Amino acid sequence: MDLNALRLLVRVAETRSFTRAAGDLGLTQSGLSRAISRLESELGVRLLQRNTRSVSLTPDGQVLYERSAPLLLELADAERQLLDRRATPSGLLKISTPSLFGRNVVMPVIGELTQRYPELCIEAVMTDRLVDIVDEGFDAVLRTGEIQDQRLIARPLHALRWITVASPAYLARHGAPLTVDDLQQHNCLSVRNLRSGRLVDWQFMLDGKVRDVSVSSRLIFDIGDALVDAVLGGYGVAQLMEFAVKDALAAGRLVPLLEGYAGRSRALSLVYPPSRQYSPKLMAFAEALGQARW
Repeated sequence: MDLNALRLLVRVAETRSFTRAAGDLGLTQSGLSRAISRLESELGVRLLQRNTRSVSLTPDGQVLYERSAPLLLELADAERQLLDRRATPSGLLKISTPSLFGRNVVMPVIGELTQRYPELCIEAVMTDRLVDIVDEGFDAVLRTGEIQDQRLIARPLHALRWITVASPAYLARHGAPLTVDDLQQHNCLSVRNLRSGRLVDWQFMLDGKVRDVSVSSRLIFDIGDALVDAVLGGYGVAQLMEFAVKDALAAGRLVPLLEGYAGRSRALSLVYPPSRQYSPKLMAFAEALGQARW
């Protein structure tokens, strides 16, 4: 039996008018009439009694209407539930984020999402290693800099900004650098780039341009998390992403340095395969992350 024609019959029976039913359904009266006629031919019975003024159900039509109308309502309800389920974030969302950014920014976002969507599960791999988004089964990853892989979609987020800081205890012992050259007299805490193996240069605005500056380091780390701990411990001067030290600056546990030379910033993107771009769980994460501030 043609379910679409059955839906048309139910609408005609409820409105008792071909004109009104056709208008409600966005059909022509002739198209609606032909669909009902095909259903009558399929069933071998007359379903509607038509005259110039009104339309009514025949006894066979009444039986079919009474049995099918509740079933069609249940089907429509089931369809709505499936559409709602598909539109509501659910299932497993696997993401990768740099460790420091993950702990400070992503953690509150995913925590709130799992509270908002009870059927959503998030696996967050917080690592500074460059993961393979496809081979390792990630829905999305957070990456800095220009995205070279044209096969992936890169959704821009707020840029990352760096700030040079030290603790009051360190400054009390060694004084504050007033120029970039003064850093050569200080213990500058550094991090090693896991991909290149090189120490990450600091950057400052010098002579109107952002320039890389090599600093002397006696403490070197492989992740930014340790860099934060070290500068809070008073072991030296560090250049860190502003979000990582925002609270410590507000509380006076760290002091900003060389603010007139600030120049390091970097683009940040949420990267995912085209096959994931309509995923409700990924879009919910992307929108929540886009609203976060750092």
